[in-house]
Amino acid sequence: MSNTKEFYVTKLGLEEMQKELKTLKEVKRPEVINALKDARALGDLSENAEYDAARNEQAIVEGRITQLEAMIENAIVISDVKTDKVVIGANVKIEYVEDREVETYSIVGSQEADPFQNKISNESPIAKAIMGLEVGNIVTVDSPNGKYDVKIIEIF
Repeated sequence: MSNTKEFYVTKLGLEEMQKELKTLKEVKRPEVINALKDARALGDLSENAEYDAARNEQAIVEGRITQLEAMIENAIVISDVKTDKVVIGANVKIEYVEDREVETYSIVGSQEADPFQNKISNESPIAKAIMGLEVGNIVTVDSPNGKYDVKIIEIF
């Protein structure tokens, strides 16, 4: 149905998308339709701010529904994560070699990435550098901010 590329998502991430889609279809869409009906009842549509706002909201809701349906259709659910190598779905503790700072990241698909929760996309520079590696490996990360070395401390 769509040309959206496949992407990786955790089971929880897919459930969140499905929940959002259900809410949009069963709650938000009917609210917008009612707002349109109410705005139409006010008369002249050419200078009706409520009608314009409802139409804009409808476009946003319908766009997000279409986007979510395409994403759900193209989602590859990450499951049965093995912890001997860094893969999507793994949690990884790394050490920044230069300053010896230690961070823990969850490697997730791009749609679930949230740097504030240490969920990094499999397409990020760090994830690309450490994918497929094992505990004890040191690798150079080539990021927009320059190159730096990280050591894989733990995979869980």
